[in-house]
Amino acid sequence: MTEIKQSGSRPTRSGGILWIALVLVLVGAVGLIWLLFFNESTPPIALVATRTPRPTFTISGQAVQPSSTPVPPPATNTVVRLTRTLVLPTATPVPLTATLEASPVPTVPPPKPLRMNSPEYGMQAFLWWRPEVASRDMGMIKDAGFGWVKQNIGWRDVEGAGKGQCDWSRVDWIVYECNKLGLDLLVRIDHQPQWAGGNYPTNGPPDNHADLGDFLYAMASRYKGRIRAYEIWNEPNLAREWGGRPPNAAQYVALLREAYRRIKQADPNVMVISAGLTPTGTQSPQAMPDDVYLEQMYQSMGGNSDGYFDVLGVHAAGYKAPPELSPDDAASNPNYGGQRFFCFRRVEDLRRIMQKYGDADKQCAVLEFGWTSDPIHPSYAWHRVDEETKANYFVRAYQWAKNNWSPWIGVMSLIYIADPDWTEADEQYWWAISDPGYPEFRPRPAYIKLKAMPK
Repeated sequence: MTEIKQSGSRPTRSGGILWIALVLVLVGAVGLIWLLFFNESTPPIALVATRTPRPTFTISGQAVQPSSTPVPPPATNTVVRLTRTLVLPTATPVPLTATLEASPVPTVPPPKPLRMNSPEYGMQAFLWWRPEVASRDMGMIKDAGFGWVKQNIGWRDVEGAGKGQCDWSRVDWIVYECNKLGLDLLVRIDHQPQWAGGNYPTNGPPDNHADLGDFLYAMASRYKGRIRAYEIWNEPNLAREWGGRPPNAAQYVALLREAYRRIKQADPNVMVISAGLTPTGTQSPQAMPDDVYLEQMYQSMGGNSDGYFDVLGVHAAGYKAPPELSPDDAASNPNYGGQRFFCFRRVEDLRRIMQKYGDADKQCAVLEFGWTSDPIHPSYAWHRVDEETKANYFVRAYQWAKNNWSPWIGVMSLIYIADPDWTEADEQYWWAISDPGYPEFRPRPAYIKLKAMPK
């Protein structure tokens, strides 16, 4: 009979312990991998408490967590959320999703009257796509002693997916940041979504005015007390801003009435401003003179603007003229263009139409004004000025308004803090008071002198 050794028939005690340990290590490794990568309900390796996350943007400016739900009531306590962070062997925390996060929804700012100081000071900026640039530029506006920021909001960029399908994430962030800095926000609403018609993709009025009314009601409800003013459309006296169709003041007035009605239903204390009219003397299917258009607006309103707007919006490009030059002098001097509208004080012609129809108690808002230094584009090069002259003209324009247009002039919003992606090939580049770029803010002489200007 062959002898069978005990060590060959079953494990020794020390060998069994090694096998058990190996099995436990393998099971533990599998379990750890499952916990880290497959189980969303299990706490991650590390948790980092961060302040308030609404809304959230990626660093590149693309929104995440899009929301169509109303803004929650103003919070008095800080909300804390736990954010996943994976700790690598180097012990360097690396977020799984890098984000630029907004802070808690602030308390609604104290209400302000419809009657503005005369004047108030504003700049137009480009806050939509890149929050990091927007934060910098809003800070520069505040630092210059200006109280307003103007921002264009394309209706199609919020409700483009379909009627009632709104992504408010970027608007939430812009409104929050303005409220945080104490800046009054003026939003221009136009650019209808495809589903609304209006000869899309041109900028045109919707086929059904009620669609714009519904959108504005939702917006004014969401941001009640937090947006100070709405501008309804832009330069409707140009065909290119009216769906490629000939300008029609009666049609615009009908759209304006619906917009006013729905905004006021949601926020009775917010300011509604009529669209800024572009200064022009051209009468054609492509354009209508701003004074003719305004006269037709009043006729379509029955001579009474109540129920249509709180403040009349105007544009006031200076062209080649210094800000003190009168429309009479601009019309009599070919060097300045030879027509009344070729000067900053064109606003006074429009003001007289308001007075004619009994609107002397209402204020005007200059929604765009400035001078260009453009040497490239023929349509603008003839009236270019150098950057130092532009700076002086801006300061003198505010001084003229304060000394001569008070008390009927309200906010005066200049153009522009530059879009960071503009180049010299863009005509807008030459109107700006800063050079494009990021992260450094590069002011032109106009910004520097406006900052130093007494307000």
